[in-house]
Amino acid sequence: MRKTQTIASLGMSIAAAGAFLAMASGCSAGSGGSAPTPAQASPSASSSPSSAAPVPSTAAATPSAPSSAPAAPAPAPTPTTSAPSAAEQQLATLDLEQRVGQLFMVAAKATGVEPATMEALNSYHVGNVYLSGRSKAGTAPAASVVSSLTSTVSAATTGGLPLSVATDQEGGFVQVLSGPGFSQMPTALVQAGAGPAKLRADAAVWGKELRSVGVNVNLAPVLDTVTSLEFAPSNAPIGQFQREYGFTPHDVSVLGNAFADGMKDAGVAPVVKHFPGLGRVVPNTDVSSEVRDTATTRNDPALEPFQAAIKGGARWVMVSNAYYDKIDPANIAPFSPTIMETMLRTDAGFTGIVVSDDLCSAAQLKAWTDADRALNFFAAGGTMLVCADPASIPAMHQAVVKKAQTDPAFRAKVDAAALTVLRVKAGQ
Repeated sequence: MRKTQTIASLGMSIAAAGAFLAMASGCSAGSGGSAPTPAQASPSASSSPSSAAPVPSTAAATPSAPSSAPAAPAPAPTPTTSAPSAAEQQLATLDLEQRVGQLFMVAAKATGVEPATMEALNSYHVGNVYLSGRSKAGTAPAASVVSSLTSTVSAATTGGLPLSVATDQEGGFVQVLSGPGFSQMPTALVQAGAGPAKLRADAAVWGKELRSVGVNVNLAPVLDTVTSLEFAPSNAPIGQFQREYGFTPHDVSVLGNAFADGMKDAGVAPVVKHFPGLGRVVPNTDVSSEVRDTATTRNDPALEPFQAAIKGGARWVMVSNAYYDKIDPANIAPFSPTIMETMLRTDAGFTGIVVSDDLCSAAQLKAWTDADRALNFFAAGGTMLVCADPASIPAMHQAVVKKAQTDPAFRAKVDAAALTVLRVKAGQ
């Protein structure tokens, strides 16, 4: 049963989210070389209040005779406040359980939706979903699966807000949807051979195929820079599967972002990944634990593709699950304020959705309970948690709601993250 909030409590929640947005805006203005204050995981896109200018006199510009009476004081400017944005108004209509639901993206099998996924959508108000596994059935069955997911949207589940529907359509070994109506996409390394103009055009075609079945977010492109052709076979998560667009940050930036631009041309939001990069690790965080990058730094050249994507308007950035010894050796990336707030929000000026890699089934996360995975991610500045195991959603959702009910600072982070999601869904 969802709890009903009073108008006063909704106002306090909006105020708390606004305070976090103001903090994010202030931090984003700082230079990358200074010691930054961590910014909140939320955009600063709302217009700030402006003071009204004094009203000019309408009297004719002619000299007046001296008068012994003192001149009447000019009227003081009337202070004005900006009206709530559409996203802020939407947020005010959502109760806490619905707000938390907007912060999760749950897996749905591409071949047919399972009961656990439907429970996450219907009972835990999850506002985002991604098609997982592999389907070779073509566009018509894929559209049917998407329709079954989007049919859960209602005032009671998501407050009437639409789902973000995603999938992994990179190409090569990572292409969830194939069959009649879908192109057979080559690996990123092969895509790169077409050059940026042709690649953008190809990606627009692939994006339109996704859009035709109701998918509006693609968990691609990979912007990780594998250090060399020789190292690629040893790089289990990326190079081994030719998921990289080249072996220099420049090539990856130009070609990977051409793919991202093509997706945007088709009306599909690209998700650039895996910040700050998986091109130097050996094991894969999906199947191994204690995966560490021992080389990448806060100002590493390999960050160039991500920085270019953000400057180009990317609104989704996925963080990896690795440790980064030269950045924050104590925390994996999705639990690191240094990576998600300092590097993404402050250094790169990112105001969109900081989305996790899978935090439910990855071997790298086995040391933490489901509840702690969610609490750590949002406390560190994450915006949206990706979960490959729908059965983990109840514990995660309940833990976040419970903490938000008793911890005002954490509640403010939840509200700010939910507002970020709503703004991005609205195209901001």
